Amino acid sequence: MSELRVIAIVGASLAGLRTAEFLRRGGFEGRLVLIGDEEHLPYDRPPLSKELLRGEWEPERLALRRKSYDELAIDLELGRRAIGLDIDAREVHLAGGESVAFDGLVVATGGQVRRLPDQPDLSGLFTLRTLDDALAIRDALKRASRVAVIGAGFIGAEVAASARQLGLEVTMIEALDAPLAQSLGPRLGHILQQAHERRGVKVHCGRRVAAFIGEDRVEGLAIDDGTDVACDLVVVGIGVEPAVSWLQGSGIALSDGVRCDATCMSNVPRIFAAGDVANWYNPLFEERMRVEHWTNAVEQARHVAASLLAPPGEVKPFESVPMFWSDQFDLKIQGVGHPRPTDEVMIRGGAAEGDNLVALYGRAGRLAGAVTFNHPPKIIKLRRLIGERGQLEDAMKIAES
Repeated sequence: MSELRVIAIVGASLAGLRTAEFLRRGGFEGRLVLIGDEEHLPYDRPPLSKELLRGEWEPERLALRRKSYDELAIDLELGRRAIGLDIDAREVHLAGGESVAFDGLVVATGGQVRRLPDQPDLSGLFTLRTLDDALAIRDALKRASRVAVIGAGFIGAEVAASARQLGLEVTMIEALDAPLAQSLGPRLGHILQQAHERRGVKVHCGRRVAAFIGEDRVEGLAIDDGTDVACDLVVVGIGVEPAVSWLQGSGIALSDGVRCDATCMSNVPRIFAAGDVANWYNPLFEERMRVEHWTNAVEQARHVAASLLAPPGEVKPFESVPMFWSDQFDLKIQGVGHPRPTDEVMIRGGAAEGDNLVALYGRAGRLAGAVTFNHPPKIIKLRRLIGERGQLEDAMKIAES
């Protein structure tokens, strides 16, 4: 697509920045515009709930790019929120009335935090998505003694672990039967719950928050089983939803994110999506998926950049094995593939082996996913096996080696 003169990227986080870098490496010499609604230069989000929250890292260490931005010859539009898209005029409309014209567009706006229904506006009640969120929570943790975390997905569990590592009393409340049950299934979720409980976190699963206690400042939570949880700080970590409201009515097909084909292109030519916001058809698994993990954002950015620069007819599908990780206490949790709670699950190891385990997820005899606790070398082998469409029995040999 050599006729591209201007490429706009909406979303100045991991997927957006990496797309810009890969475009320059790929030889794109036209105008490149990176639009982000935060004032900060692009930064790494995973440490927000861990190293930054615990005070082990400062914000400067989160920078996603160490080299000068001048080398990218990129127009940075930071603190500028995209509010609309005109696909006929090929323009992105920004808050404040300005527009950015483009020939090619990459939507990399990621996700926005979910809130509880009727969530009150109380001092001491937080959500975590941005650097500013994390810094505010870190400051509040210095004055807190009892912390409640609502939601036991990756962010909630990481925040709970970090607060406990700081020596605080921590309670985690989850509506599902176990932490990460929707992602990893109840068996592994219960193992993770036990790991948190052994380290002093109080966990209430299958429970919802019925009410917040406190008038101006949060003082506690009332759980739907009649239990009251006293706390002076609450973090709501119930996941994110794709940040696509600005695309409503634009003509871009939306369905749990930007609905893309196998190449990550939307229904409009030369408009692609990358990262948390992309809902694409993954040929490897023969299904649509949207992946909210770091590795996927980088790999998708590389693919989208190459696709924008490829000649017509030479754009290839994005066939990938998703990979994710989470550090909680001394547990290095790593996962690959696309596990489902309904998969056949085989687990080797567990609490008796110091929380070292390998969990395999099988679907019709094929290895569909794998999760390890403290087994980094095995996860690499298992990822390769999934990419080769390997069988569950071959995965067992890796798990038992």
